[in-house]
Amino acid sequence: MRNAAVAAVAITSVLSLVACAKDSGTTPGGNAAGAECQKATPPTVQAGSTSSSTTGTKPDAKALKVGLTYDIGGRGDASFNDAAAAGIDRAIAELGVQKSNVKEASAAAGDTEDVKASRLRQLASEGFNPVVAVGFAYADALKVVAAQFPNTRFAIVDAGVDGAKNVTPLVFAEEQGSFLAGVIAAYKSKKCSVGFVGGVNVPLIQKFEAGFYAGAKAAAPNIKIEKKYLTPAGDVSGFNDPTKGKVASDGLIDGGADVLYHAAGASGKGVFNAAKARGALAIGVDSDQYKQTTVAESKDIIISSVLKRVDVAVYDYIAAAAKNDLSTLPKSFDLSVDGVGYATSGGKVDDIKSTVDAYKAAIVSGQIKVSDKPSS
Repeated sequence: MRNAAVAAVAITSVLSLVACAKDSGTTPGGNAAGAECQKATPPTVQAGSTSSSTTGTKPDAKALKVGLTYDIGGRGDASFNDAAAAGIDRAIAELGVQKSNVKEASAAAGDTEDVKASRLRQLASEGFNPVVAVGFAYADALKVVAAQFPNTRFAIVDAGVDGAKNVTPLVFAEEQGSFLAGVIAAYKSKKCSVGFVGGVNVPLIQKFEAGFYAGAKAAAPNIKIEKKYLTPAGDVSGFNDPTKGKVASDGLIDGGADVLYHAAGASGKGVFNAAKARGALAIGVDSDQYKQTTVAESKDIIISSVLKRVDVAVYDYIAAAAKNDLSTLPKSFDLSVDGVGYATSGGKVDDIKSTVDAYKAAIVSGQIKVSDKPSS
């Protein structure tokens, strides 16, 4: 964990601006759109270094058999699952995990809990240990399977399993990274109007929404912010439907938004398509989407991405399992351990990097507290 020297500074005025918009999706008293935002004074907190949670000598993981089961979209979603895939790829490259000792599986739309449990059970019964479940959708199935295989170490991204001692939760401060996306959107918007696209309306994605709203309002109190969710809770197709992503994005653009931020998995491809076609800008999520080949045709409008370092969490978990010491893992992968962050690929935010980093330092120091829940 980082130890930063923090300059004594009063930023009460900034903290008072950190508020989310109402559930209507439009910021109360917000800008009517059409002019650049009036910017708040950024915090003047001294930035310090951050570090990965894994330090010291790299363990030899050659003997591990690692199972990984992805959420809907699997490898190639240019987002959440690809971040997890990067973690196992790094473990192969740096920790000596043998490709022949890795087995990957993927979810499909409409999977029942029995199907999810069978997938996990098969990996465990074949001797894969540890087994990583990518996504909160595996929580209920994992609770059943973990009890059946008490000697197998499991990890789950974005969730926990109460009472299961052999399950390690890999959770993130998505709201912190999304706060920075809000700051970026406010500074890059020419109309002082931005939009958020959520894949599925569940508490996890609401964390992205809450942070984005808070960051945009902190940077520009008069900004207009609107949101659209693709599917309600219980319908996970919102993470793998680019057509819905495009339709929702077109609606936000029609409403005046000229910068869009999505937390919608593979549906984000539709968000990018809409932004490119309509002359808007976009902020990606989870992976550095500017570098993703599956959305390369839209890279010119991707100004940044919120990095949810699932790759770091998966890699760190495998390293900890190889050392047989899971106590080294953080309780939450947040800004202080580079568990979340923002991408600068393409140079499109270079001109505001010092400002974004000032807000980042204020969050890490604790002087800005970011709620993980929308205000209503």
